[in-house]
Amino acid sequence: MNNISVIGSGTMGNGIAHVFALYGHQVSLIDISDEALQKALVTINKNLSRQVEKGTISEEMKKQALSNITTHTVIKSGIKGAELIVEAASENIDLKLDIFRELDANAGPGCILASNTSSISITRIASVTKRPDKVIGMHFMNPVPLMKLVEVIRGYSTSDEVTKTVMDLAQKLEKVPVEVNDYPGFVANRILMPMINEAVYTLYEGVAGVTEIDTVMKLGMAHPMGPLQLADFIGLDVCLSILNVLFEGFGNPKYAPCPLLINMVQAGHKGAKTGSGFYQYTPGSKDLVVSSRFRR
Repeated sequence: MNNISVIGSGTMGNGIAHVFALYGHQVSLIDISDEALQKALVTINKNLSRQVEKGTISEEMKKQALSNITTHTVIKSGIKGAELIVEAASENIDLKLDIFRELDANAGPGCILASNTSSISITRIASVTKRPDKVIGMHFMNPVPLMKLVEVIRGYSTSDEVTKTVMDLAQKLEKVPVEVNDYPGFVANRILMPMINEAVYTLYEGVAGVTEIDTVMKLGMAHPMGPLQLADFIGLDVCLSILNVLFEGFGNPKYAPCPLLINMVQAGHKGAKTGSGFYQYTPGSKDLVVSSRFRR
């Protein structure tokens, strides 16, 4: 499998393109915005350079990886000849369904359609295509070039052959694929998001402050990053979206998102990407500063 198309050039999309290109695949990176695509190329170049500096890849490998990536603003031309398409658009069910309808109509008959969704049903996505046996979840972790795990999610109709192909491909990228079944949140976010939500509730109810909550989890549970900082890193809007999928999918109040999280997202404080969440983020600074809203 050589020709890969990636839909969406944001954090996840450019990371997925980076990894496939580094391992010798021809990658078509597709986005509706040329500006977004150029920004993605800058990010990929920067991340590859960081790998060169660390000695994990050579300068020649970096140059080859960059030459393996082409950009497109039209899906139809961008997926021509693709053997695998990985959708990494926003975590919005209606957007994903529209994209998969278009992919199904324009991709070659043997092409596998994968989604990087972190919680949305693969079976639901597959239902709008005429190839549900070739639709699968390929949930990479962020940051993609560094994180080893790939959740491989089988929809109700995903074939054994397609599952094996994707599992094998992930291993060739030096990732560790884990096969899971298609239920809300899969494994990673079914466990992670309730923990993050509980951390937000702990802050909301005044049990402890931002730094204190994160310190307890880092030093007491050996987590590399506290849950509130991690929520900022993921994006509070993404966390809210996943919790809503869990809440609606299971109908269990234990998955109901904390009112504080809802308010923060509605106010535009979505974490690192907006410069403000539980912490404040200043470009170029690595200092972790608690947002003024939560200072004691």
